[in-house]
Amino acid sequence: VTHSIPACIGSMTMNSKKLDNETPVSIFGVNKCYETVQDGTFFDGSGFAALVREGYKVRSDVNISLEFRTTVVHGVLLGVSSAKVDAIGLEIVHGKVLFHVNNGAGRITAAYEPRGTKSLCDGKWHKLQANKSKHRISLIIDGNSVHTDNPYIHSTSADTNNPIYVGGYPADVKQNCLTSKSSFRGCLRNLVLTKGQHTELFDFSRAFDLRGVFPHSCPGAEH
Repeated sequence: VTHSIPACIGSMTMNSKKLDNETPVSIFGVNKCYETVQDGTFFDGSGFAALVREGYKVRSDVNISLEFRTTVVHGVLLGVSSAKVDAIGLEIVHGKVLFHVNNGAGRITAAYEPRGTKSLCDGKWHKLQANKSKHRISLIIDGNSVHTDNPYIHSTSADTNNPIYVGGYPADVKQNCLTSKSSFRGCLRNLVLTKGQHTELFDFSRAFDLRGVFPHSCPGAEH
């Protein structure tokens, strides 16, 4: 067996002596244990997940759907960029959800502003859907839809070629459609990107880079 066990281990004794797991000599890839666990992936607010190493091409159309749960009013949800200006980005800023798109001519933003700053950051699951169709973009949060006008109607394709970064991104990576550098803290699940007839459900355990992210382990209550 060459892989670690995805489980909780406690009250370990060796030669009748209880081992101290609170102050280990070294630790790697070990998170807290939870009394109750939900489906989802836990982001501890320090890192990110990187998907599609060879680069994701947004181009003219993409539909992104995911569910999130957080108690923090700031955090990156998702970003795909290029070395130039073309990019898309999803983030929570001051409790608002922002969907930014730049097809090359300039950034446009669809913003969903809830009634209260904390109403989306209440620790409950919320469903998000972000749609880009050529120069049109829309954002749907819990069934509430927001559209925005785009003055750059002749610019329709976001020619991205970088990985999909979820929950944050490395300090040395440029993100042209994100204003926040704060990593997301909370849980995400059911991340699906759809292009035409092609639908892809992303499994965070298959990310090529994971930092501060714990796939398939979303605490119902932290301890």
